[in-house]
Amino acid sequence: MAQGRSEESGRGDGSGGGDRGEEAAAPGPRAHAPAETGEHPGVPAASVMAAAEHRAQRTPFPGTGRLNYFTLGFTGALGVLTAWLLVQALIGAQGLFVNILVALFLAVGLNPVIESLHRRGLPRWAAILTVCVALIAFVTGFVWTLVPPLTQQFGEFIANAPDYVRRLGDNRFLGDLERRFHVLEQAQQFVSSADFGQRVFGGVFGFGQAVLNSLIATFTVLVLTLFFMASLPGITEVAYRLVPRSRRARVRELGDEIIARVGGYIGGQLLVALIGGVVALVFLTAIGSGYALTLALVVAVTALIPLIGTTIGALAATLAVGLGDLRLGAVTLVFFLVYQQIESYVIAPRVMRRSVDVAPTVTITAALLGGALLGLVGALIAIPVAAAVTLVLKQVVFPRLDER
Repeated sequence: MAQGRSEESGRGDGSGGGDRGEEAAAPGPRAHAPAETGEHPGVPAASVMAAAEHRAQRTPFPGTGRLNYFTLGFTGALGVLTAWLLVQALIGAQGLFVNILVALFLAVGLNPVIESLHRRGLPRWAAILTVCVALIAFVTGFVWTLVPPLTQQFGEFIANAPDYVRRLGDNRFLGDLERRFHVLEQAQQFVSSADFGQRVFGGVFGFGQAVLNSLIATFTVLVLTLFFMASLPGITEVAYRLVPRSRRARVRELGDEIIARVGGYIGGQLLVALIGGVVALVFLTAIGSGYALTLALVVAVTALIPLIGTTIGALAATLAVGLGDLRLGAVTLVFFLVYQQIESYVIAPRVMRRSVDVAPTVTITAALLGGALLGLVGALIAIPVAAAVTLVLKQVVFPRLDER
């Protein structure tokens, strides 16, 4: 009996051991099953996370179950306000940007002169100082010769204005208008009134303020030009370092060529303007003009303006001479018309042939587009920019297109 119980217990132990072995072996396959979450029993955690990510993608603002239109509108309005403030800041600083652009343009254009003086033995700082002194002397001389005649002529016009109005009554046509509408009588009362001087003073004050602003802008440009000329090699070196090393040599070659062409263009324009000023000085002195030097400087400075500069200078000289003598004014107009043709077809092409290789159509288009965008400054820098773009097209873009 005991032996039977021991066998049964042995069998029971064996079966029990077998059951425990089965139970121990059972969790093996379940170990590969996805883990379940407490919030969603029976749902794998990966499915819950995928659903959460899907909801986050559908909801613009994580953490909310619906679209918050107020927050969306406020964010959009804040972005528009920021963009508007940025545009207003750029518009307010437009004058400063123009001065910086002109100064950089002058520094690049005068760099060949500095390099030439440096090759002749002057240190770079001495060459820069020499060029700056020459610029300051030219600007000072131009202002000194221009302001006194204008002031004198304006003062004489104000003093003789009533007499001019009275003389107009001697004309038959104007006399008829005076009898019908009393135009000259009202003009005589206006120039003879006490308010005339005050109004003229207000105009002179506004003109003086404009002149002062121009002088400040000129001084700013000169100072910036000085700094740009001193640091131009460092600026170009930093710009070249921004290019990957594999292309740096090619970019350096193109950049140096562009700087050389811009300098050649400015040098050529200065030479053409100098020739025009000397020719105008000789002619105006020969006809006995009392403002020959002033008008010659005006012709030289306006000749720097592309396309229309020579015409503006010719009209200014013709008007100044014609006010004193109509015959001499007509002779002056004919002289400048002839010289303008010689300059356009003989002098300028020979001077600019080696500096700027740009088609005439591109030159005219670039000057007009630059003038429309930035006014006089845009017209001045448009042709060098067109020359740089043309150089890049010929040496980079077109060869790559031909290889394909």
